Amino acid sequence: MHNDDRAGAASDPGGPERYDFGRPAALSREHTRALAGAFDVFARQWAIQLTSKTRLRAHIAVERVTLETYDEYVATVPPTTTLVVCAAEGSDDRGIVEFPLHTALSWIVKMLGGDGSSRVDARGLTAVEQALLRSLMDETLGHLRGALGALLPHEFTVSTVQYNAAFAQVASAQDLIVVARFSMRFADRTETASVALPAMPLLERLSHTASAPDAVADPALVRRHVEDTPVELTLRLAPRGMKPSEVLTLAVGDVIPLPHGQDRPLDLAVGDQVVAAAAVGANGARLACVVTSSPLSHSLAEETK
Repeated sequence: MHNDDRAGAASDPGGPERYDFGRPAALSREHTRALAGAFDVFARQWAIQLTSKTRLRAHIAVERVTLETYDEYVATVPPTTTLVVCAAEGSDDRGIVEFPLHTALSWIVKMLGGDGSSRVDARGLTAVEQALLRSLMDETLGHLRGALGALLPHEFTVSTVQYNAAFAQVASAQDLIVVARFSMRFADRTETASVALPAMPLLERLSHTASAPDAVADPALVRRHVEDTPVELTLRLAPRGMKPSEVLTLAVGDVIPLPHGQDRPLDLAVGDQVVAAAAVGANGARLACVVTSSPLSHSLAEETK
């Protein structure tokens, strides 16, 4: 049986699961669902972090979560890649956050103020570049600990940066690891990434968590996740309706009067929801808007009392 078949069976809770007699260990459906949900939270937080740090619009999604041997994992990872090896103090267990080397270099270029839009040739990182990457990944591991909660040691931190999974020897060839694979989209470029964690301690903690009574959902935590979700703001004039025949006859130089008075503020909207009124302003050499009133501020203030 091929790895892809096993991965597809494990990630599809509605389909039949194939049994691998050569390696009977597999994630249960409940464990797969719980881990996929946790890694999905991590993917969203990681995308927000990369968007703010690298000024590149990032979209990260979980593709699948599987149980593999370290040897099987090494076979699926590119020969040269970025392997951020993570470890917990006082423990031999180590994990990996893996992504393409040229992607790591493009992040560093953007963090240093460069363009970073073109593909950067893969090469080893300098000492300064490694320091920048370690700082970025320390924050990423914080998001991973927050998403997985008690499943990860609290002190899980960056240990080293490697470029070849076989030489890194993070685990023995037949040691089982939980592997979460992600798709990463930056503008028109799509990359892959993975997180590999030692299976035995992770699944043991997961079993203890699953057997414990369900905790009451924390409204503050839910609110914080909602508040951290990126949204697009639109500054707009009052719309004007036009007939299709009028639109089709438009030509260069035509002037379209708008039903928006010069002294009327513009609408600041999220989707179709107007959240504030604003006036046009400037911030240095860039256009900006100055919020003049917000009907939501009073209702939010009442909620937080």
